[in-house]
Amino acid sequence: MIEVADNVALRAEDVHKSYLEGTRMVEVLKNVTLNVRRGELTLLAGPSGSGKTTLLTIMGLLLKPTSGKIVLLGRDVTALGEAALPAIRRRHIGFIFQGFNLLSSLNALQNVEIALGLQGVTGSRARKQAMELLEHVGLEHRWRHRPAAMSGGEKQRVAVARALASPAELVLADEPTGNLDSNTGSQVITTLQQLAHEQNRAVLVVTHDQSLFTLADRIVRLRDGQILDDELVYSGASAKMPA
Repeated sequence: MIEVADNVALRAEDVHKSYLEGTRMVEVLKNVTLNVRRGELTLLAGPSGSGKTTLLTIMGLLLKPTSGKIVLLGRDVTALGEAALPAIRRRHIGFIFQGFNLLSSLNALQNVEIALGLQGVTGSRARKQAMELLEHVGLEHRWRHRPAAMSGGEKQRVAVARALASPAELVLADEPTGNLDSNTGSQVITTLQQLAHEQNRAVLVVTHDQSLFTLADRIVRLRDGQILDDELVYSGASAKMPA
């Protein structure tokens, strides 16, 4: 694991993103600067159309910014070619999507084993580790079930277990509780909070659910492609943070 000054795992610096729609240029992000730190659960909040998912996608190296740069573990990765990015994402970034992205033909255990296989862990060792990860998210009794036989909350917890299978220093989640009831959503966010605190990973979650704010270490609010504020939350109090 690479050590980075100030515990910053990922930095977006003066990131701008615009699209051409017909003859009109649409600005989605406007010179956004944001640090994502290890050991913190950071929520990225804002109304629909504020640029949350676009920023998450850029920070996950799935989309290039129009300008600005992305620094991952102290390395500027903005200009890297498409051939180099998959290996970097696989090693350093774990993704959790609202749509779960589970393989429907595989059971819960096999979906986690696939993620371990990408890390070179196979056979009985992969099966043992996959079961341990499912136990960590409370699904050891559902390991034989395929996604079609699982609830939304169970599928999302399998997705979390799959992210845990990666040694990634950074975990990015896009509306992971969007399809869940409030109780299950809180359980998923609590698991991500534990991931940050107990494994010292940097966890960034896009959400519109204000009921989750009490579980965050930091809350970053976007509106119209710009950061309105960046709060460090602790012991029921909060303090504004510089980007």
